[in-house]
Amino acid sequence: MALKLSKLADGEIAVLEPRGELIGGDETDELRNEVTNLFGEGNRKLIIDLGKTIYLNSTAIGVLIWAHTHYSKNGGEVKLANLNKSIKNIFVITKLTMVFDVRDSQIDAVASFAGEKKQLVNK
Repeated sequence: MALKLSKLADGEIAVLEPRGELIGGDETDELRNEVTNLFGEGNRKLIIDLGKTIYLNSTAIGVLIWAHTHYSKNGGEVKLANLNKSIKNIFVITKLTMVFDVRDSQIDAVASFAGEKKQLVNK
């Protein structure tokens, strides 16, 4: 899995885009490590864009819940964006849509943090 990281020009909002399958292996560890690194660097606004994620299992959901809990307990916020139909169904069935702020697009998620649409800059 490739994990793409983007940041807003001011560095306040980070966007992680996991690609492929999140099935509890190295790819899921990579996501957890990147979330840990971002938080350690002082990031408190994180968007996880699942638009290029085709499948995730319970281990990956656990990492997303961990990220949400870790950020929330420490004054931050995690938003999810671009969930495909099957992943969105998992979140609806498990009622995780009541836990996560789920946005239709990355731009909507950024706007909900920033109050306006900002240009992303790739790292």
